[in-house]
Amino acid sequence: MSDVIRLELLRAIEAWDRAMVANDPDAIGQYMADDWTIIGPDGSVGGKTRFLELVRSSELTHNVMESHELDVRLYGETAVVIGRGVSGGAYRGEPFYLVEQVSSVFHRGTSGWVCVLTHLSLLDRQA
Repeated sequence: MSDVIRLELLRAIEAWDRAMVANDPDAIGQYMADDWTIIGPDGSVGGKTRFLELVRSSELTHNVMESHELDVRLYGETAVVIGRGVSGGAYRGEPFYLVEQVSSVFHRGTSGWVCVLTHLSLLDRQA
């Protein structure tokens, strides 16, 4: 894999994490495909529009969003990224702090890397 392409993707992931902590729905949305889908640890399925509505309304806020131990697999203009994620904040006023195994699919388009799918599996908090 080209180190330049891998670095470009890792920078996009870091910027997405920063946008989440800034609770900036416009910045967050730049890293999501319009048909982005998220599968939560409970099996729930959501999409970009609803997710960004939650952020915009402050029903969902983040003060922690970290990506660790990323394994990047490149397939042309598509990448699969597997890693450990840490997220914290509040959902509808209830605080949360989660450590999750995260798998995401990214596509490299004319505007850079965007995520098309995120799948989360809850890990032990000490993992």
